Amino acid sequence: MAYLVPSEFVTKMVDAGESKIFMSTRDTIIRAYMAGAILALAAAFAVSVNVSTGVPIVGAALFPVGFCMLYLFGFDLLTGVFVLAPLALIDKRPGVTLGGVLRNWTLVFIGNFLGAFTVAVMMAIVFTFGFTSPPDKVGQIIGTIGEGRTVGYASHGAGGMLTLFVRGMLCNWMVSAGVVGAMISTTVSGKVIAMWMPIMLFFFMTFEHSIVNMFLFPSGLMLGGKFTIMDYLIWNEIPTVLGNLVGGLAFTGLTLYATHIKTAPKRVPERITA
Repeated sequence: MAYLVPSEFVTKMVDAGESKIFMSTRDTIIRAYMAGAILALAAAFAVSVNVSTGVPIVGAALFPVGFCMLYLFGFDLLTGVFVLAPLALIDKRPGVTLGGVLRNWTLVFIGNFLGAFTVAVMMAIVFTFGFTSPPDKVGQIIGTIGEGRTVGYASHGAGGMLTLFVRGMLCNWMVSAGVVGAMISTTVSGKVIAMWMPIMLFFFMTFEHSIVNMFLFPSGLMLGGKFTIMDYLIWNEIPTVLGNLVGGLAFTGLTLYATHIKTAPKRVPERITA
C-alpha cells in the first residue's frame, strides 16, 4: 500500500491547500465543475442501485466510486478545500491570505454547483424521457428525498435546523477523511481503499453533503418534489455548507495539523532518585 506516516501526509495536506489557493481561476472552475458532475452522477447511480435492490447498503457501498474517480483525476470538492486551504493560512505559507482562501472556496462552490446542476438536468431528462412523461421510479424517489430533507427538517423547527447542521458536520468529518485517504498512499489501490471506507459510511448514514445535495435537490424540484427553492437553500444547502465547513476543519484538518505538524513538547520522564 506504500503507506505514508502522518507527519508526511499532513505536510502534503498543507502543500495541497497552498497549491489550490494559487491555482488559476480557469483551472479551479474546471476542476470543481468536473468534481460536482462526477459526484452527482455517482449519487444518481447509488439511488438507482437502492431502488433496484431495495438494499440501501449496496448503494452506499458503490457510491464511493465517484469520489475515488474525481480525486484520482485531481478534481476538487468544496468539502475538501474547506479542510485543505485554511491549513496553508494557519501554517503561514508565503503569500497565502484569508482573501485567497475565500476566493478558492467561492470558485469551487460555483464550479461544484454548475457541474452538479448540469447532471441534475441531464438525469431529469433521462428519468422523464425529455420531460414528456412522469418521472420513473428512481425520479420519484429523488423527488421524495428532496421533500424529506427540506420541509422534513423545517417541521421540527430549531431542532430540525440543529440536526441538519450536525449531519453536515458528521458528513464532512468522514468526507475529509476520504480526502486525506487519497494522500496516505502512493499506490492507486491504497488510495482507493483509504477513500472508500469513510465515504461509504457517510452515504449510508444519510449525512448531509453540500455537493451531493446540489444534485439531489435541483433534480428533485424538476421531478415534482413538493418543496421550493427557498426551502432548499434555507432548510438544507446553507446550513449543510456551514456544517461541512465546521466538521471537516475541526475534526480532520485542525486535529491532524495540531498533533502531527505543531506537536506539543514531549514529556520528560521523571528521574527516580534513590
